[in-house]
Amino acid sequence: MTIPADNWFETSIAQLNDPQDMRVWSIIVSLFGDLAQRPGEQISGSALTRIITPMGIKPEAVRVALHRLRKDGWLESTRSGRASVHFLTDYGRSQSAAVTPRIYARSAPAAQPWHLLIAEDGQNAQALEEILLLPQYIAVNRTCALGIGPAPVGLSEFLVACSTELRVPEWLKSKLFPEDLAINCTRLCSALSNIKIAEEPSAFQSAALRTLIVHHWRRIALRQPDLPTEFHPESWRGEICRQSVFQLLDQLPPPDPALLAQTSSD
Repeated sequence: MTIPADNWFETSIAQLNDPQDMRVWSIIVSLFGDLAQRPGEQISGSALTRIITPMGIKPEAVRVALHRLRKDGWLESTRSGRASVHFLTDYGRSQSAAVTPRIYARSAPAAQPWHLLIAEDGQNAQALEEILLLPQYIAVNRTCALGIGPAPVGLSEFLVACSTELRVPEWLKSKLFPEDLAINCTRLCSALSNIKIAEEPSAFQSAALRTLIVHHWRRIALRQPDLPTEFHPESWRGEICRQSVFQLLDQLPPPDPALLAQTSSD
């Protein structure tokens, strides 16, 4: 796809925009997680508006979303002279930091030893449900859970099998990577392939495109199981999508929030 030099930014934004599914508060969470996650980093209201309005989002919608995020404890706002500035709360930073490794991982996890927990049918169901709350476990069925790494001690109520070799059947792959997730991943992969950075982006262009790319990838990365490629269905395009995400992000360096604040006041 050839993108004219004079409208490459608008065309790229259009590739990633989904007017039917634009939760403004969620986009702002992606923006702060990507551009202003560290303590002391803040983004002015005028800079935030300049980043988000190219997506077709009105300033009124931004204000409503900011109000919701303050109410939910994600953001705080204050005045700096005549301008408003916004920043993540301790809670917002901790929530962002918790998912950052998965969002920004440049490859799927490496293969590791595995262990299988098997509960007696109809028994120990609650214990298995509690184990499945841990991130290193995935459900195979209602009585079996697959765990990453060596099996912990003290699991006498389960049959425990440990192995360094694993063969994953297609039915489990399809269960772990359902069709709707695969469709969304394929759509994002297609959209990213049509984005060509035709010139040196401004700080606000870079911020806007980064926000949309990270936002859409975040919704894929946090929903797909954090598992090695041996678990991936043959049709899964997640790793191709991951490569496209970081190829583009590498061309769109994150602007310094201080530079955004300075530029927005020009």
